[in-house]
Amino acid sequence: MNSQRLSAAVVLGCTLSLSGALSAAENSVAAVETDRIEEVVVTARSLLGLAGRGASVDVVDAEELLRIRPTHAAEALSRLPGLWITRGSGHEHLTAIRSATLTGAGSCGSFLLLEDGVPIRPTGFCNVNNLFEMNIEQAGAVEVWRGPGSAVLGGNALKGAVNVMSRLPETTRIGVEGGSYGYGQTRVEIRVDLSDWAAGLVANASRSDGYQSQTGFEQYKLNGVLEGMIGNWDVRATVSGTQLHQETAGFVIGTDAYKDGRLRKSNPNPEAYRDAWSGRAAVTFSNGGFSVTPYARRSQMNFIQHFLVGKPLEDNDQSSYGVLLAHHFDGGALDLRTGIQVEGFNGGLKEFQPGAAVGSAFIVATRPRGIHYDYDVDGASAALYYDLDYAFGDHWHLLHSGRVERLEFDYDNRSLDGNTGDNGVPCGFGGCLYTRPADRRDIFTDAAGRLGISRDLASGQSLYAVIATGFRPPQAVELYRLQSGQRIADLDSERTVSSEVGWRTEWFELTAFVERTRNVILRDSSGFNLSNGRTRSEGLEAALHFTSGAHQLDAALTFARHRYDFDRTLGGGEVINKGDDVDTAPHFLGYLRWGYRFSESLYHEVDMNWTDEYFSNANNTRVYDGHVVFNWRGDWQATPSLRLFVRVVNLFDKEYADRADFAFGNDRYFIAMPRQVYAGVDYTFD
Repeated sequence: MNSQRLSAAVVLGCTLSLSGALSAAENSVAAVETDRIEEVVVTARSLLGLAGRGASVDVVDAEELLRIRPTHAAEALSRLPGLWITRGSGHEHLTAIRSATLTGAGSCGSFLLLEDGVPIRPTGFCNVNNLFEMNIEQAGAVEVWRGPGSAVLGGNALKGAVNVMSRLPETTRIGVEGGSYGYGQTRVEIRVDLSDWAAGLVANASRSDGYQSQTGFEQYKLNGVLEGMIGNWDVRATVSGTQLHQETAGFVIGTDAYKDGRLRKSNPNPEAYRDAWSGRAAVTFSNGGFSVTPYARRSQMNFIQHFLVGKPLEDNDQSSYGVLLAHHFDGGALDLRTGIQVEGFNGGLKEFQPGAAVGSAFIVATRPRGIHYDYDVDGASAALYYDLDYAFGDHWHLLHSGRVERLEFDYDNRSLDGNTGDNGVPCGFGGCLYTRPADRRDIFTDAAGRLGISRDLASGQSLYAVIATGFRPPQAVELYRLQSGQRIADLDSERTVSSEVGWRTEWFELTAFVERTRNVILRDSSGFNLSNGRTRSEGLEAALHFTSGAHQLDAALTFARHRYDFDRTLGGGEVINKGDDVDTAPHFLGYLRWGYRFSESLYHEVDMNWTDEYFSNANNTRVYDGHVVFNWRGDWQATPSLRLFVRVVNLFDKEYADRADFAFGNDRYFIAMPRQVYAGVDYTFD
């Protein structure tokens, strides 16, 4: 164990132990922070309401988000156990929920992202950077479900889910903020009350010059909410939109390059960019225990694939619509939720290489200029689900959920079939790298279940044990964006089986889990997409929320091992050996926050994020040392209407990498920003 790991582990371990002793000494329950479940208004499509007693769901509420004021989703979610958001360039990121950081084109399908309980994209069309399509900065709450949620939430909740809850503002407010490297943001919240209806709008616009060369961005986000009644029906309508224009940096190459002052600010890919926008709308009509939610979604993105030889351009889009019917029956001992979800969608992808590739004769010959892929996918999905909680005895609950889901893809190749150039001329050296399968239809039918038991104890405590399964169908890019002459990707849905036990109190939670995943989709040494990988994971997660007088203490600690459960040689020469760690999977992740309220109007907090060392390649031969980073925040409510705030990110100016990787014989890194200072003001209109 290195000194950094030892120091962080001692701090977090002492914090968790000391908090237990302090809690035992408290004479009044009022001194303890209330359970997080009670801090958020539970709606029909809140994960807290859907998960019930048999799942691990954590929340970052609106008050926390206002205090954090995140410039990136990772800043808001790093305080939760079992979750790791690794930053890329700008607003790019990769997600890990009870998993290693998954990097394949379709690996994002392991995590379901929702807005007000409705998936933000159709199944099969995930994007690894989807968190920037949601307004986390001004959300009413961000909920994270850890572990398989497919039995309740559907396909893509293989490893977990993130749900961003929109909110109706309480009043009208405007805020402005400025910070390091040309950062600036303006926030607006507007509320209008009209008779029996209330309408609200939250929006923000932000920009930055970036720390590295040519890495600036402009980003805009908006959410609207309308609430009221039509007859006996409660109505809640929501709209949301996002737009991002970003200059992108690639990996900085070289062992420990993140410690080199010159390399840290460099951008090996100054030509890279990403432009993206998204829009969604939904209306929920509810009456008693019945609700119906029609919804529509649209997104489009284009960017340079600067990480590929030839640097082709990609343009992708999706349009989709659906309806969610739900019924909640509360019969005393029996609490039963049932539902139907139906969707239709159309998506497309085009990849075009404008110039000749640079490299060896083999590279130039097999990666010709022109169209590599150009396809459309029409399709539909339908699902039935139920979720029950049956109380028996004095304190026992039986938990059971089930879902059946069918997904259809109708794929239309709009270019030439096969792996010739777009002019029909075969490539040398056995054919072009990029392969376009012929038109086809694919159908996936999957089922997931959850079975558990819960026991209520004294003083708000509970114990639970759950076995759950999860699934995620192949994504469109895994089925139809093929290489090396593969004409058909005969892929199965990935599946996970998880066992979990947990203990919850009003201030502390502890969870242990074991997961086995099969049919993991990967690209082998021949360049073919296969679904025969397997992984196994075991872990412990602990979280603390404690208040005593003017002091607040939050802590989260995750220990997990994610290991390969098969042997395979991959593309790029990497070798997977059974029992080795999955790359980019730290054994420990930790978070600690101490806050102190000097008065009703003056508050400050210091937090620490700890990332343990991890292997940066599948061979387990390259190691990133990990890091510990501190942040500080303070705010002053100068008047009832005026709030001033300051925060310092990376307080001690630590040199570290947001993500380390090893590929093509080189260590490479996404560089973390040095110390940043931000200050701003919020003004609330009476």
